[in-house]
Amino acid sequence: MKQVVCLKVTPKIEQLKFDEVKKTMIRDGVENEINEADKNALEISLSLKDKLGGQVVVLSMGPPSFDPYLKLAIAMGADDAILLSDRAFAGADTYSTSLVLATAVKKISDFGLVFCSEASSDGSTEQVPPSIAAWLGVPLISYVGSMSVNDGKVQAKRIIRGGYEVIETNLPTLVSVELGCNTPRFPDFRRKRWAEREFKTTVWGINDLGLSPNDVGLEGSLTSVNELRHMRSPQRKKEFLTGEPKQVAAKLAEIIRSTV
Repeated sequence: MKQVVCLKVTPKIEQLKFDEVKKTMIRDGVENEINEADKNALEISLSLKDKLGGQVVVLSMGPPSFDPYLKLAIAMGADDAILLSDRAFAGADTYSTSLVLATAVKKISDFGLVFCSEASSDGSTEQVPPSIAAWLGVPLISYVGSMSVNDGKVQAKRIIRGGYEVIETNLPTLVSVELGCNTPRFPDFRRKRWAEREFKTTVWGINDLGLSPNDVGLEGSLTSVNELRHMRSPQRKKEFLTGEPKQVAAKLAEIIRSTV
């Protein structure tokens, strides 16, 4: 079975900055990492490969500088890596991003499972996984914590408030994985050295996918950012009580009684 794992390379949260004129994230000078929940998705995929065999292909969209992160996924056990990199893809919203990713998955072909994380740490829209599933015309199971595949059927535990649901569907299907549902494995350091020296990431641009410039990037996006605001956390009301201990205790008791 061939599995495709969508990986997003995101800026470290503590270093996130925005260009208030262009209304985009500033990536220059910011450290990146594989989106944490995508590592959980990759771990589920690799665990299935350990049990069932097959091939795991990691897929990402971004600039050439993302290549080392895909090679890290190769070191963890993925078999192949594809980077969707083209200036035409820049500025994409979730609509055009999902179109590009879904088109690439179709080009990979013969897939049984497509994995995404529930959300990315930089956008957190949770729109891309269901959108890819819609473009592909396959079922979606979201917020998955664990799963198994038997006789062409997927059985997944879907995390919900207060418990979980068990969902079953046929292959092919798309699975979005919950953050923190497992512990991603460490890279194999021998394989990591091999990947850094010899592995060649496949790079696809707009022409490889047969898409029009009008369909992708900023041009193909249905939404745009019109305004950026700095939101501050609400401040709790503060009141300081002064006086002798007995007086403070009496005031505090009165305040508590008035709020009950």
